[in-house]
Amino acid sequence: MIPRYLVDVDLDSIPHIHTDVIVIGAGIAGLFAALRASETKKVLMITKKSLLDSNTRYAQGGIAAVISDEDSPEYHRQDTVIAGAGLCSTEAVDVLVHEGPEGVQDLIRMGTQFDLENGEFALTKEGAHSQRRILHSNGDATGAEIVRALSERTKQDPNIDIWDDHFVIDLITQDGECYGALVQKPNGQRVFVRGNATILCSGGAGQLFRYTTNPDIATGDGIAIAHRAGAQIQDVEFIQFHPTALCYPGAPRFLISEAVRGEGAYLRNIKGERFMERYHPQLELAPRDVVARAIVDEMENCKSTFVYIDITHESEELIKHRFPTIYEYCLNYGLDMSTDWIPVAPAAHYMMGGVKTDLFGETKVRRLFACGEVSSTGVHGANRLASNSLSEAIVFGRRIIERIQELPALQGDIQIRSASEAPRTEIPNQAVVEKKLKLQKVMLRYAGLKRSAKGLQKGYEELARQLSIFDSLMTKREEYEFANLLNVALLTTTAALTREESRGGHYREDFPDRDDLVWRKHIVFQRGEDRIEEWI
Repeated sequence: MIPRYLVDVDLDSIPHIHTDVIVIGAGIAGLFAALRASETKKVLMITKKSLLDSNTRYAQGGIAAVISDEDSPEYHRQDTVIAGAGLCSTEAVDVLVHEGPEGVQDLIRMGTQFDLENGEFALTKEGAHSQRRILHSNGDATGAEIVRALSERTKQDPNIDIWDDHFVIDLITQDGECYGALVQKPNGQRVFVRGNATILCSGGAGQLFRYTTNPDIATGDGIAIAHRAGAQIQDVEFIQFHPTALCYPGAPRFLISEAVRGEGAYLRNIKGERFMERYHPQLELAPRDVVARAIVDEMENCKSTFVYIDITHESEELIKHRFPTIYEYCLNYGLDMSTDWIPVAPAAHYMMGGVKTDLFGETKVRRLFACGEVSSTGVHGANRLASNSLSEAIVFGRRIIERIQELPALQGDIQIRSASEAPRTEIPNQAVVEKKLKLQKVMLRYAGLKRSAKGLQKGYEELARQLSIFDSLMTKREEYEFANLLNVALLTTTAALTREESRGGHYREDFPDRDDLVWRKHIVFQRGEDRIEEWI
């Protein structure tokens, strides 16, 4: 049983801090929301590592928005809905495609510098996009440039206080309303931070899996704490595995951007054969779930652990100019993109689902908002269109601040004294790092790119053996992170077991076809309630 709070809570016994807006997490969602909120509010930004540590920093491809005269919001809408495999919210997609360009202008006003060609934005094309609409920075370092620009402004903003190396253990709620968060400081002291509004911007859950493009901080914390607080969690069975992560001895699973294929790269199996024509008419630019499963099929057929991405037919000048970060990274491991085929394999990359919100980012819990990968706005459906994630964060970040401006002041005292029914026990001797590795292996084996009822059931049972962590006396960040990963893993495997079809980022070998008659609906979880299935 997952408890309401990870630790015993007595708010009267710990210090209280007051602010207008609490932003939990960094990345483009947290930085952008904090800057917009600080125009009229006092903001406290809480990161468990630093402003520079987030999935955004590693985003290479770019940000999707309608900029070109040859493009239109309708084209962008159509591409997004097709990629989303029937589960997109058309209202949310309309918000994204129409408000995205203004969001990009906000980023520029905040100091982000996008690449130009002949005085115009240098737009590229990525998988499943019908038009060139991807803005990028420094070739393939878009996320790093956005984080640089926004973090510099954030650190200079007098209305923003930044707490690095702090961990949000849980949200504090009363009568369906969020009053703030229980936070642990670097020295182990706990404090209650009370705010008129709380925005979750804590990113995704790539660390659910053994192989991921995400940094080690992506442990699903926001989804887990929101679930325990009573928010609805939606679509978590849909995990996007990026098709092309570097797969080379001694190298981490470094992302080889979608944009490499957008600029003409081929995929080849270890026999040297291009193979995507056997899987999809869009070849290498097919939706990510299609490409990822095609790669796995080729790996299985050829009894290999990787395939190759080949851009050697393009000029060395183009490769170095367009992909300087990837080029240099590969070169560090003796791989030259201009002359070598680069070994790649799929890796967990993005969670389409998360904390369910309305069109202004608000969750089922009043005064609690979610933005970025932690959220489920309905934009991505069953499969995210490449480079829509950064757009979503700025578009819904703006809307969240609009809603927060309308909130009345938080009234009333809150007195929370919550203790587990039985005394919490010491953490078992097995190291948390070992528990985490076992969880990651279970998820990769049973809830990865290919799933089945038998495997998912076995995976769930193995995960459930770790539930004793919730009865333990947790005090350290890695213990909270593991508990959060386990919370999200159990939700993900349950949702994947429930959905008896294949759609987008969810593929069932025992139900390989998409079934719109039965499954064109969302699977939604809410603590203390039965699982909800909501029709589109």
